[in-house]
Amino acid sequence: MSDLGKFLVIFGLILVAAGVLLIFFNKIPFLGKLPGDIHIERENFHFFFPLTTSILISIVLTIIFWLINIFKK
Repeated sequence: MSDLGKFLVIFGLILVAAGVLLIFFNKIPFLGKLPGDIHIERENFHFFFPLTTSILISIVLTIIFWLINIFKK
């Protein structure tokens, strides 16, 4: 039962961190405007796919979870 409690606390902290990131996402100047982010704008059409930003976030999260796994042992 204690493992479930630890999991819920960690999951809650991750949700809080994600919420804070979403609040301040617009204030980080380079996210969404990196080279490689796809932005197509026409008269009645707007398409935006943050490819490079997604890769960067994936790398950062991979490093964070890797470090958590190392310190967990």
